[in-house]
Amino acid sequence: MALKRFPAYLRDIQVEVEGYATNYGLDFFPILYEVLDYKTMNEVAAYGGFPTRYPHWRFGMDYEQLSKSYEWGLSKIYEMVINTSPAYAYLLEGNSTVDQKIVMAHVCAHVDFFKNNYFFSKTNRKMIDGMANHAARVRRHMARWGQDVVEDFIDTCLSLENLIDPMSPFIVRQRDKAVPGEDDEELEVGKMRSKGYMDSFINPPSYLEAQKKKKEDEAKRQKKRFPEQPARDVLLFLLQHAPLEHWQRDVLEIVREEAYYFAPQAATKIMNEGWATYWHSKILTEKACTAADIIDYADACSGVLATAPGKLNPYKLGIELYRNIEERWNKGQYGKEWDECDSMEQKRNWDRRTNLGRQKIFDVRKLYSDITFLDEFFTLEFCIEQKFYTFGFQERSGNWEIMSREFKKVKDQLLKMLTNRGQPVIVVEDGNFENRTELLLRHIHEGIDLDSGQARDTLRNTAKIWSRPVSLLTKVDGKGKILRCEDGNISERSAEYQ
Repeated sequence: MALKRFPAYLRDIQVEVEGYATNYGLDFFPILYEVLDYKTMNEVAAYGGFPTRYPHWRFGMDYEQLSKSYEWGLSKIYEMVINTSPAYAYLLEGNSTVDQKIVMAHVCAHVDFFKNNYFFSKTNRKMIDGMANHAARVRRHMARWGQDVVEDFIDTCLSLENLIDPMSPFIVRQRDKAVPGEDDEELEVGKMRSKGYMDSFINPPSYLEAQKKKKEDEAKRQKKRFPEQPARDVLLFLLQHAPLEHWQRDVLEIVREEAYYFAPQAATKIMNEGWATYWHSKILTEKACTAADIIDYADACSGVLATAPGKLNPYKLGIELYRNIEERWNKGQYGKEWDECDSMEQKRNWDRRTNLGRQKIFDVRKLYSDITFLDEFFTLEFCIEQKFYTFGFQERSGNWEIMSREFKKVKDQLLKMLTNRGQPVIVVEDGNFENRTELLLRHIHEGIDLDSGQARDTLRNTAKIWSRPVSLLTKVDGKGKILRCEDGNISERSAEYQ
């Protein structure tokens, strides 16, 4: 990979822009820049921003797509930055000085977001070394077992990479079992608190015996279940219990580790891009732009914020929502009194001059993900102001059309798009289904049926790893159904779905 020496004039711009960003309160890791030509930029972009990845055909396909898109004038990568400490960012050779200023301001905000947002707090900040290690391990397996064999197994694993539990780094799903006799109170579940002299009346022996038997029966039922509770992280369950060769387990572990690394980026796309766009706009318009730069800046920024019909632009939605939050908290447009005010005229003129907007957006940047960001701050007033609508395919006309401008429908559709990154929630329900060592997956149905083709592909690929038949319990048209995959063949039968 041909890297360009970092020119002195870009170093001066970096120092200037980072100084402005720091003065505004942004807090970021040290940033190391590399200047790349467009071909090398596309290579790095195909690798997800990393200099090296394990060998696989999909990276070549991504490179071809990016290259053709650039050559045909459909898209252009201005910047790329990865979540590491120090952060590594790439500048495109040949960009104008104004473009480089925009990119550097944008990168400062991205790195501030990576460093301070809660959902990135558990990520591996040394992932460049991690990716290089993964590449070496996969190449070692290919050298021993053959490239085609390993690559086919990677295909299978990648098709299941979304079957993880994105919140598991932050939530304890299962606690270690207590040692028997360690906690006497735990053994007396169901006993009601009472004064000593009233204990025989409040907790008679017959009652305690019934509670003890109930607890023992429940413990027996739990022992029969495998896993004891539905497992949200399907890849981890397969790693722990599927009959895999050593190299297969290693490859699956690599795919899972990388899936967890990229998960926060998918969960905060709107917030992250909106935050970066907000700050590059603030830094450029108030500090870094000269009079000669402003037209070029406006032209570049208008392209970033342009919205095509029927498409959601995360840069546009994110920056407008941050600006809306800042304005509301500067004017005191929040709290019980604001929520209970029914007068639109009074709300339009509401200004308590609280000036808490800047602090509020920093707090939001720290604690929220896209779904909580929109759930709390996407308001009726914002929806009307930004002219949001839902769209869908109209069978009568045969066209995609605006379906509704109603606030509740617009917000519901946005939240559905963002829940679990718009993907269905699948859990491991039973690892010994019908006592035949078969695997039963369950689709947590939330009103939307599974895509039939993708469900069947997921079943086939899970069965390849499990090496036994795999079933999936779901709902189709409101009725319970089990899809079963055995030897690559899919069968269906009715089932009760609770």
